[in-house]
Amino acid sequence: MRTRIISGAVGVVILAAVLVFDTTIVLPVAVAVIIAVMLFELLRAVELEKCKPIFVAVEFCGITMPYIYSKFYRTSFFDKADYDVAELLLNTGINAGTTVYAFSVTLIAAFIVFVTWLKMHRTIRYEQVFFALAVMILVPQSMSTIVRIDRMFPAGMGRFFLIMALCGAWIADTGAYFTGVALGKHKLCPEISPKKTIEGFVGGILTTGIVYAAAFSIYLGFSLKIMLITFIMGAVCAVVGTVGDLSASMVKRQIGFKDYGRIMPGHGGLMDRFDSVLFVLPAFYALLVNFFGVILMNYSMQ
Repeated sequence: MRTRIISGAVGVVILAAVLVFDTTIVLPVAVAVIIAVMLFELLRAVELEKCKPIFVAVEFCGITMPYIYSKFYRTSFFDKADYDVAELLLNTGINAGTTVYAFSVTLIAAFIVFVTWLKMHRTIRYEQVFFALAVMILVPQSMSTIVRIDRMFPAGMGRFFLIMALCGAWIADTGAYFTGVALGKHKLCPEISPKKTIEGFVGGILTTGIVYAAAFSIYLGFSLKIMLITFIMGAVCAVVGTVGDLSASMVKRQIGFKDYGRIMPGHGGLMDRFDSVLFVLPAFYALLVNFFGVILMNYSMQ
């Protein structure tokens, strides 16, 4: 437990340092490093880390995505009194070229994977290939949402939304753990994750919803509508995060792994730490974009 706490504390310090310089190249570089390590851990899980063409293609696709998405338009900070939601929504659109570059890089990497498979079909099975293709799309696109969220909004606001996105996964884990320890009696998925309970699951949902409602109200200003919307956002993120956590655990059990890696003592690999984040980030981003106008209208009236 002591090792786990120390390791977690070091991770928090590193995360805080990255967030301080989120408007610089530090953020996309940090995300690229995380993606690279996660992809290595996943490729190693299916014994493809030594196949250089596939390894290089998947890793190249992964580490380029944060840089591509860092080309998002960043809106200039606005005066609340003169704030125009429609104009800000227009300004925060994604650069069309960004989508083209991201698709092109992914397509080229996928082509290399398939060509390598054709050449080495006697030693590489289709399960390995399609697993590699799946993580090559899921991990970079999901983790690059960190850059999207930060770059899409004015400085300061983007950082706040990014912190809340990460909290959507990790607060749920904390709430579920303590609720499960105190009240847990009924197993949620005993064959996949024996320690998770239904009571802990519900506790994680409520904890995340409450924290979201309180944090957004403090930052954007109190409003019953905002509290309700953000509580729902938190609850959805908690559910999605649990699905991500269980999915990663199921993969480990079927492969026969205990942890994806050892980079974080007491926690395992980065995949073990970011498994729920992989699902929460895109879910939070989608919810935030859909409720963007309502949330910021409330902000502009403060």
